[in-house]
Amino acid sequence: MSGFDCTTCGQHHDELPMCLGLSAPELWLRWPDTERSLARLSSDQCVLEGRYYAILGRILLPVVDAATPFTWLAWVSLSEASFRRCDALWRTPGREQEPPCFGWLHSALPGYSTSTLSLKTHVQTMPVGERPLITLEATPHPLALEQHHGITLARVQQLVEASLHG
Repeated sequence: MSGFDCTTCGQHHDELPMCLGLSAPELWLRWPDTERSLARLSSDQCVLEGRYYAILGRILLPVVDAATPFTWLAWVSLSEASFRRCDALWRTPGREQEPPCFGWLHSALPGYSTSTLSLKTHVQTMPVGERPLITLEATPHPLALEQHHGITLARVQQLVEASLHG
């Protein structure tokens, strides 16, 4: 996709990103710095105090007027058992055969009038080297509706602008 003229800052951006995400789950972002010694954050996983577990996955939003989907990289909190199973299979070929596990969306994604935190999800492990797929449960939340019905490139631009200038 070529660039776009940003309605927020008025500048021309050379590219419309089709993938955006957050570097950490919301709980990590709110966790006091002084207590992070009991926490572990990598590019794919997060454990806080051995009580809270999260992994990074992909929410795909079909784009009705483009060939590729828009992707949110988002964090999902899992039960300890689900997290440990995902972690044990992290580098195991065939892991995509595992059934999906339940999780709670743990990323506050910009561009939505209603918070995206704590939406119910199902996380499907993908082949080694691919981030898990996150499917939101069917609800009237705008993000769930977008995942199930698709969005336009104009909506992608709105999400990008909200991310860049939130």
